[in-house]
Amino acid sequence: MKYFLVLSLLFIGLISTGQEYVLTGLVSDDLNPLPFANVNILELNKGVVSDEKGYFEIGGLEKGNYNVEFSYVGYKSYSQSIEIGTEKDLIINIVLKPDNVFDEVVVTGTMRSSYVSKSPIKVDVISSKKLNTYLPAASSSIIESVSLINGVQEVVACGVCFTNSISINGMDGAYTSVLIDGMPMYGNLASVYGLNGIPNMIIDRVEVIKGPSSTLYGSEAVAGVINVITKNPENQAPLSLDIMGSSHRELFANVAIAPKIGKASGFVAGNFSYIPRWEDHNQDGFSDGALMDRISLFTKWDITRTNGKKFSLAGKYYFEDRRNGVESFLSDRAYRALRGDDQIYGESIYTRRGELFGTYEFNTDFNLKLDFSGSYHLQDSYYGSDYYEAIQKVGFANLIHHFNKSDHDVLMGLTSRVNHYDDNTIATQSTDLSGQVNQPQFQFIPGVFMQDEYRISEKFTLLTGMRLDHYSNHGWIWAPRLNVKFNPSDWTTMRLNFGTGFRIVNLFTEDHAFITGQREVVITEALDPEESYNVSFNFNHIYNGLGGMGSIDVDLFYTDFQNKILPDYDDPTKIIYSNSRDETITKGIGMNWSHNLEVPLSFNIGVNLMSATQKIAGSDETEKILFASDWSGVAGVSYSIPSMGLEIGYNMNITGPMALPEVFDLDVNGNPGATSRPTTSDVFSIHNIQITKKMNTGWSLYTGLQNISNYRQAQIPIVGYNDPNNPTGFSPFFDTSYAYSPIHGREVFLGVRYDLGR
Repeated sequence: MKYFLVLSLLFIGLISTGQEYVLTGLVSDDLNPLPFANVNILELNKGVVSDEKGYFEIGGLEKGNYNVEFSYVGYKSYSQSIEIGTEKDLIINIVLKPDNVFDEVVVTGTMRSSYVSKSPIKVDVISSKKLNTYLPAASSSIIESVSLINGVQEVVACGVCFTNSISINGMDGAYTSVLIDGMPMYGNLASVYGLNGIPNMIIDRVEVIKGPSSTLYGSEAVAGVINVITKNPENQAPLSLDIMGSSHRELFANVAIAPKIGKASGFVAGNFSYIPRWEDHNQDGFSDGALMDRISLFTKWDITRTNGKKFSLAGKYYFEDRRNGVESFLSDRAYRALRGDDQIYGESIYTRRGELFGTYEFNTDFNLKLDFSGSYHLQDSYYGSDYYEAIQKVGFANLIHHFNKSDHDVLMGLTSRVNHYDDNTIATQSTDLSGQVNQPQFQFIPGVFMQDEYRISEKFTLLTGMRLDHYSNHGWIWAPRLNVKFNPSDWTTMRLNFGTGFRIVNLFTEDHAFITGQREVVITEALDPEESYNVSFNFNHIYNGLGGMGSIDVDLFYTDFQNKILPDYDDPTKIIYSNSRDETITKGIGMNWSHNLEVPLSFNIGVNLMSATQKIAGSDETEKILFASDWSGVAGVSYSIPSMGLEIGYNMNITGPMALPEVFDLDVNGNPGATSRPTTSDVFSIHNIQITKKMNTGWSLYTGLQNISNYRQAQIPIVGYNDPNNPTGFSPFFDTSYAYSPIHGREVFLGVRYDLGR
């Protein structure tokens, strides 16, 4: 009997030790599954490879504790301790993180989340860390932020009010669509003034596409797209504060709070700017920069729904009091009473703007969401004695369906835009039997778009898309796209892109040259939509070596514009607008090298070589497009000393020669001279440095120099300011179009930042 008991116990032991267990799971990068990832159990020297959908299974395991390692090319390896034996089958899902700083999440290229390396569209990204390293966050604008990207530059539009815009590969700001969280917020009127006032502390990143993107984003996306992605409220500190002052007696402040109320989490942020000082180093009688009071309020909320679907809502209010002029116009805020005076020249611009936008995912079995936005923009301004008042209301909605079928990722949608514009110029006037009557512009623009991202193989991806929009004055306008991505290796990507862009022009909302001087506006014809055809090629290679990891990026681009609207400044008393019937072409090459060393040092160097020309009417000869530089460059270096909590960032922008309008200075009698000013600008560069000291308590101090070399435009940006026969600013030859670079001079800044951690 006892032998039988012993044999039974041995048999039971053999059964229990022979029990087999199975480990299964999914390996992904949080956005997409990772096919053919390596999964290894270190103690057993046993492993498998995940299938094409990222799933893996390891059988024949005995009870016990094991360390399992997950690895995938381009991602950080990850190890996890597991206990086998508590359940028959153990299921774990693993998320791997990219192993290089050159791969970030983007959404702008395809309207869905993807990593830079996986996107068939080339997207440049400026992270919040990069913004804080190189720029004083309290005072920086989106324009300054995107100028960190090769081929993207700030363009000064006026030598008095110093409005500015963004140029992408030589095309000015009106050709770039500006988005917030994917929503096209800025109509033409706001493209000049609406790019400031977004607190940097709520920005997660800025994404930039260089090249036409009208297939997804419609009119204005001719030169490219700039998408400001705000932070997820869950990732925003409960309290953030940033205050900065400068040697020009400027004061800037940002503040944000992130409360959680019931099922909603969100943040409320404010941006404040105060620039009161009048300075005139070039002795032209006007301040070297616009004076300003600005307040901007921004809020964003994510509402938790029981079905797990997304519902977010955001809003912004913006007020700006911008002014410049002769000293007597500005002293003790005299401009408030002198606006419109015909003897004391000044420019006073009041801007009020409200925005509302959001996303709502429907509770359906298929993926359907509504993106919507609305804005109201009022400009109340005087340019000398000329009054300009304009109102623009824009409503926008996208109904989007997204689905996957086999190797196809399909996005389709219905789109509509309503645009109401009214001002006090001839732009919104018509003639009837009673004479001139006001006739506001109204456009309802319905459309449809579709995009298919086809993963042909592990190496090839094909993206095709089409958009059709209907305009009452121009009929149907179509915008196709074709993008091919090829990965010859895990670290090398090549992209070939074909695309078209179109733009419906609202001339008086975009070009303020007709009121910032004394030129007469002449429109020779009804202006047709501008169209562009673009082909570009991108090569990107990520490498390990030279003591770290780096990236080499090359862009080739060629854009042919049809019906391009170009201002003619040849007559010093007029601006003549017409559609160009001849070829207008921009082409060039951009090269960028970024490298991160194992020591906490990183740098990037970029250069952009470009030709932007148009054919001279009635001739085979070409001439350069005004204010498009022949070449430009960017550079940045950052170095950190963790033991001291120090972060040092240096950045530089250099701008090559550009074509300038032909203008003539006045002689002692107030007549234009016989010889014009130079029609080509000098090469200039702007250098900045910032040092940040981080404290353990959430406080940071930062200081630095902007425009270290104290560069100022050599030539006065204004013509006719010294006419002896007329008050300053009221000469018939007064013109502000010769501004092509900053004249602000060197600036020392000091700021303090505080983040109350969660």
